[in-house]
Amino acid sequence: MLCELEAAQSQARRAGSSAAQQRKTKTTLKVRLHMRKPELAAAIAEKADLSKEQANRALNAILDEITQALSRKDTVTLVGFGTFLQRHRGARTGKNPQTGEPVKIKASNTVAFKPGKGLKDSVN
Repeated sequence: MLCELEAAQSQARRAGSSAAQQRKTKTTLKVRLHMRKPELAAAIAEKADLSKEQANRALNAILDEITQALSRKDTVTLVGFGTFLQRHRGARTGKNPQTGEPVKIKASNTVAFKPGKGLKDSVN
């Protein structure tokens, strides 16, 4: 994304755009660096030829199933994308950052994600 940002900025400079227009271009591209759930549902709707409401329901169903599987201590593997799994964190002793006193931290479960080969390859 950074390369795209730099390319857009240099293209705006070559075109003789004002500094305000260049800042606007920079701001517009920065917005695309973070995708939230509504944007993901809209992208699914566009690619799968669904309404946004249908795509949102499908996305919610997928997320609910992943959540339920993890709560049952199952793993969820999406070949080429990655694996969601539940990991156990044992009890341990930490430090209170204000006083430096030792604090007992209870054991807990957490969610881990292990990216698959396809996802790793698309990022690199």
